[in-house]
Amino acid sequence: MKAYSRFSTQLLCHSVLALLLLALTIPAHAGWKLVWSDEFNQADGTVPDTTKWGYDTGGSGWGNNELEIYTDRTNNARIEDGKLVIEVKREELGGKNYTSARMLTRGKYSVTFGRIEARIKIPRGQGIWPAFWMLGTNIDSVPWPACGEVDIMENIGREPGLIHGTVHGPGYSAAAGIGGPASLPNGAKFADDFHVYSVECEARQVQWFLDGKPYFKVTPDKIPKGCQWVFNAPKFLLINLAVGGYWPGNPDQTTEFPQRMVVDYVRVYSKTGDKAETGASVK
Repeated sequence: MKAYSRFSTQLLCHSVLALLLLALTIPAHAGWKLVWSDEFNQADGTVPDTTKWGYDTGGSGWGNNELEIYTDRTNNARIEDGKLVIEVKREELGGKNYTSARMLTRGKYSVTFGRIEARIKIPRGQGIWPAFWMLGTNIDSVPWPACGEVDIMENIGREPGLIHGTVHGPGYSAAAGIGGPASLPNGAKFADDFHVYSVECEARQVQWFLDGKPYFKVTPDKIPKGCQWVFNAPKFLLINLAVGGYWPGNPDQTTEFPQRMVVDYVRVYSKTGDKAETGASVK
């Protein structure tokens, strides 16, 4: 028992030291401190860090009539050039014609309040649906949408110049979700370059940012009368690349495969001086 305790203490110290060293190398946002991140600095072809990410797998359609089957293979999710690559392929597997990946921090990491951001280069094409989002950790006991969903970034291929930030909760979910779009100057397309997608979650507001500039905000007074604000509880992170579904529609003859969603980093910050721990590891 004593040996185990010493090992646990050493491991914790090494983890804290690694985070402090990482924080020194990452540009800080004024008023925020880094509490969790994945920079994907691993060897090419390796699986993403299993202490930080797991996978949803299968081809159930995920409530959206999606066409892909999600796998945990490096064919669909791997590290390349210090970045996470999620790749959707047109191939037959498990009765589906497309394979992809849906990664999540469930059971490994969650956040209640803070700034959550990722630098991503999204894919393109009709029927392609990349997303960076969060779900309440209580989803098993409080089913969706009562658990709360915060979509930090979604794009559908037929809208190459738009991304969307949205919240879903009880009485305001699916097509009734509350959100707003953002676009780039001069009609630029999001798939042409990396962009930083962020959200700041506070007790009485959720605000979205594109490349550091705010573009939409939701507060409790914006949800339907009589509905509950459900965003003051822990949430885990998800990154996925879907194909088809009710919202984006299916791929057509113009859609090229494979398509890649490339993630440079994912970072979580808490407000400087905040005594409450923003990021919470889930054991």
